[in-house]
Amino acid sequence: MSGAPPAAAFAAYCALFANLRPSDLARFDAIYAPGARFKDPFNDVRGVPAIRAVFAHMYAAVLAPRFEILERGLDGDVGLVRWRFHYAERSGTTRSFDGVSRVSFDAQGRVTEHLDYWDPVEAVWTRVPVLGALLRLLGRRLAAGPAAS
Repeated sequence: MSGAPPAAAFAAYCALFANLRPSDLARFDAIYAPGARFKDPFNDVRGVPAIRAVFAHMYAAVLAPRFEILERGLDGDVGLVRWRFHYAERSGTTRSFDGVSRVSFDAQGRVTEHLDYWDPVEAVWTRVPVLGALLRLLGRRLAAGPAAS
């Protein structure tokens, strides 16, 4: 992707994540700038080896993970991608949740910042016994009730 204009770099980035496989992690040196930052609700790392480790952990933690690209848009050197993450738990139960990535590109078309926004309560914590029940109860108590007539 060296020297790719933002539109081409963004299209290549989206295609990579729509078809991401464990073997693609070796390609991250060409996709991400050396000092790139990756941040999500559980990680905030810098550098390609650390970013690669986040995705390697994903492959170790869940079965059949994949990103479905739902929408995307580019404004200058910043792209926004709305995605749905699908995976299976060790029990075989399939799950998914939605998120958005904000991705910034440098002049060489490499990612300098990849910020993921998704709800860890919905995606993870509500599935934990006891804690999940408490979070669901709290959510119901904090939800706006029916409109007054």
